[in-house]
Amino acid sequence: MQKLLSTIPIINMRLSNIVITAVILLSFAIGIYLYPQMPDNMISHWNAAGQPDGFMPKFWGLFLMPIISVGMFLLFLAIPRIDPLKQNIDKFRGYFDGMIVLIIVFLFYIFMLSIFWNIGFTFSMIQALVPALGLLFIYMGLLVSKAKRNWFIGIRTPWTLSSEKVWDKTHSLGGKMFAASGIIALFGMLFLDYAIWLVLVPVLFSAIYAMVYSYFEYRKETKRKK
Repeated sequence: MQKLLSTIPIINMRLSNIVITAVILLSFAIGIYLYPQMPDNMISHWNAAGQPDGFMPKFWGLFLMPIISVGMFLLFLAIPRIDPLKQNIDKFRGYFDGMIVLIIVFLFYIFMLSIFWNIGFTFSMIQALVPALGLLFIYMGLLVSKAKRNWFIGIRTPWTLSSEKVWDKTHSLGGKMFAASGIIALFGMLFLDYAIWLVLVPVLFSAIYAMVYSYFEYRKETKRKK
């Protein structure tokens, strides 16, 4: 798993900002262009079976996701500047910037799926989302495995934030588990009836296990110091 993670390329900040800005501008342009053609109420939510069950006015249906993308981009730009441990973020900044790009592209992908559905295409939303979520979790595993101690990014528990060693051990394990969760999620494309469970259960288990693991690692460390 570690070898797989190490083969994923990183991206520099300038390039990531260009890509993100282009994607956001494109989403606004698509929304403006399609606005006259869209129904007054757009389908905006799908249930666990992939069937539509929610609507919103077309302004929000077309522009909510681009606005969220702008907000997230600004937040991600602020994090490396306001974190008290920002010097540690610099140590994995390329992976962090890559994650920002991936999240914004993921939001754009959801935006386009919504557009296609509302102009008359029908497909399984779950099947369309599974590969994107799987790849997102795999890259999340890479980011977690590379993350150094900080206040915003990674598995932030009282125990990882209190100890560099506990942070490193927890993130080394957590990175592998999140990447494995992404690979398991991809099997949802083959087993659609269980896709939602193959996506949610492994990643939730990984998150909970990593938190519990950090607690016991911290206990072991404090006992050694006594």
